[in-house]
Amino acid sequence: MDKGISLRKIWFDNDCIELEIKTSDGTSLFSNKVYVGHQAFDDLISDLDRFKDQVFGGIYDIKFGEFGPEYAGGAFHARLHFHKPGRLYITVKAQTDFKEFTKTRVAGEATLYLTSEPGLLDNFIVELKRLKSGVSDEAHLQST
Repeated sequence: MDKGISLRKIWFDNDCIELEIKTSDGTSLFSNKVYVGHQAFDDLISDLDRFKDQVFGGIYDIKFGEFGPEYAGGAFHARLHFHKPGRLYITVKAQTDFKEFTKTRVAGEATLYLTSEPGLLDNFIVELKRLKSGVSDEAHLQST
């Protein structure tokens, strides 16, 4: 897998979309699945469309699902930060669904650090719009 964040639509119904998210920093790869409401996905696209112009210190958090065994599915949180103009810094925290493991319940977790740039974020937004409209089932934010 290329470095970055890849979203693949697994299925959807009237209430939500199930996404498989793969995050890779070029050395490590973490994959999990999350449920996202249609309105939350629409909000993500419009929020990123506004965020892309905040290249002088803008911060935006992508949040799919919640961490902890009380919630269904996994969780994916990514903080996007334009720390320096022309550079997008991304901190990803992700968790799989919980499962039984000996006498407890556990989930796989990862924190990965990526960098990208404004043009690649623009491409990602276009791909998210294509995923939402059904033209494509995947969107990728390439990392540098």
